[in-house]
Amino acid sequence: MRKLLNTLYVSTEGAYLRRDGLNVVVEVERVEKLRVPLHLLGSVAVFGQVSLSPALMGSLAEAGIVTAFFGTNGRFLARVEGPVSGNVLLRREQYRVMDDGPDCTRIARAIVAAKSLNQRSVLQRALRDHGSALTDAARDAVIAAIDRMQDIARRALHETDLDRLRGHEGEAAALYFGVFGHALRVTDPALAFRGRSRRPPMDVPNALLSFLYTLLVHDCRGALEGVGLDPAAGFLHRMRPGRPSLALDLMEELRAPLADRLALSMLNRRELVAGDFRIMENGAVLLAEDSRKTVLTAWQERKREEIEHPFLKERTSLGLLPHLQASLLARALRGDLDTYPALIWR
Repeated sequence: MRKLLNTLYVSTEGAYLRRDGLNVVVEVERVEKLRVPLHLLGSVAVFGQVSLSPALMGSLAEAGIVTAFFGTNGRFLARVEGPVSGNVLLRREQYRVMDDGPDCTRIARAIVAAKSLNQRSVLQRALRDHGSALTDAARDAVIAAIDRMQDIARRALHETDLDRLRGHEGEAAALYFGVFGHALRVTDPALAFRGRSRRPPMDVPNALLSFLYTLLVHDCRGALEGVGLDPAAGFLHRMRPGRPSLALDLMEELRAPLADRLALSMLNRRELVAGDFRIMENGAVLLAEDSRKTVLTAWQERKREEIEHPFLKERTSLGLLPHLQASLLARALRGDLDTYPALIWR
């Protein structure tokens, strides 16, 4: 359990939240673990088997404090809020910014720059860890991609046209996935990366990446729902019926540190082998059903790892990053922050 920004996050199984005067008290096995004054909270987010007393829920709603409920895996379940809600104002601002060229581009370029820098960090990590094992040509290709992605991030930060910004994002992705295979240390040809492919993925790394991206966008969607934003109304991704465009926006900055690094780690440590995947008649490669459990377990373990948030300067679990970034985005839309601080992995 942790209070970050003005949100109380409770993910401890069996925790019980009650009201004591003007405070929220969190207990585990009848032992008080945390006490937070109500007036310091803007929202409460609970995950899994966490319960709240009726008195506390009434007080939270009366005070205009939103309570969002998520499943153990981060799936958004419900949100409880009182009769007066700021969400309609927040969403109106979201739609206004989405339709406003400069404001929309300002948020989108923060996302694109952060995504490029985070992808660059993955390549730098691979070069640092096993660059000496690469051929000269492979090492030179990775170094060249790292240099160009730094330049793309710099250009993205000054871009004023949304379509050109999307072009920068595509250029960075092409560079990144052009050398992504060099970050793999496995020599089994069946695990080789042959360039980014999806719908369907055509090799093992792509199958694993696609599965992890599905989990990540699911978490991002829940996080946006939790703060009252419309997951379908994005800034970088164009709106399309049925597409969670804002969730896709939010996951862009988180793909490399959360999903890509986990995929590389699982393959390089041989936690997954070729037998964990199925090859379909059309050549598509999919995770076998039993192997999905292995990946889901690793995903949950990965989300429990902690870092210091680069903007908030506080320790947090990786699993809360989508929620924190969604909250920061909501604050930026409300005007509480000058701009949206996209996550840059350090």
